[in-house]
Amino acid sequence: MKILVVEDRRSTCHLPTEQVERLGATALSASTGDEALEKFARTRPDLVLLDLALPDIDGFLLAQRIRATETPGEWTPIIFLASREDEASIEKGIAAGGDDYLLKPVSEIVLGAKIRAMQRIVLMRSSLIGLTRKLDAANQELVRISSSDGLTGVANRRYFDEAMSIEWRRARRHSNSIALMMCDVDYFKLYNDTYGHQAGDDCLRRIAGAIRQHTERPSDIVARYGGEEFTVVLPETTIGGALIVAEKIRQAIRDLNIEHASSPGGLVTISIGLASAAPGFDNPPEDLIQAAAKALLRAKRQGRDGLCRADDA
Repeated sequence: MKILVVEDRRSTCHLPTEQVERLGATALSASTGDEALEKFARTRPDLVLLDLALPDIDGFLLAQRIRATETPGEWTPIIFLASREDEASIEKGIAAGGDDYLLKPVSEIVLGAKIRAMQRIVLMRSSLIGLTRKLDAANQELVRISSSDGLTGVANRRYFDEAMSIEWRRARRHSNSIALMMCDVDYFKLYNDTYGHQAGDDCLRRIAGAIRQHTERPSDIVARYGGEEFTVVLPETTIGGALIVAEKIRQAIRDLNIEHASSPGGLVTISIGLASAAPGFDNPPEDLIQAAAKALLRAKRQGRDGLCRADDA
């Protein structure tokens, strides 16, 4: 344990320093505020014994400056060394960032008891911080699981609904366009009937990976909408930009070369419907979803393995 003893060398600094070392701790000494701040920053002691009276600064202000150097989550116990028991000074010291006080001359028995008490507090605090971090990590994992599709690993329908609402409001706030792609795997029921559900699951996983690979911006959202349907939300994107991304995705699915004997082309393909809009106060995000869904239906009716765009809203 490292303890920084801050006291004017003209006083009785050597006494607390010797007592600290006899108690089995490493004593670091400083006689001025500047020296104390430098040693605190460099050594990060486990505890500070701080005299209220220093030649260049008073202990209250020094305690405040020490606290100001600590990063969020850090805490080093500060025990003031006072020449007399002054309730007003004690109150001021606690308000300045101190945690306890000792009267000079310092009793070695009392000093040892205070150090042990502070050690227990530090250990308990460290345990609580560790537990809090574990809980935060667990909560983040729960959020990830609850927002992900268990089969494909992309976002699920619930996450899509929430994200679509958020992105719609953001686009409206900044007067930006937002594009939506609705993708459907062609003849997927026949694929399942021909190759089995396990092969169908693997097919969906590969398709989801290909779609995600070709949505490169962090703001783009790929989600499994349901069954063999996927959606892609493209913030700040016009219909022209969405067409470029959609064609890359359509070709990427063909390039997977997944055999589909029951499909006219002999390979797994997808159909994509696109829509784009600049959100206003009188058009909800459901309008964009319906427009993309209608465009998808036209793409399937026009022969599948293709793109169809809705009228640019």
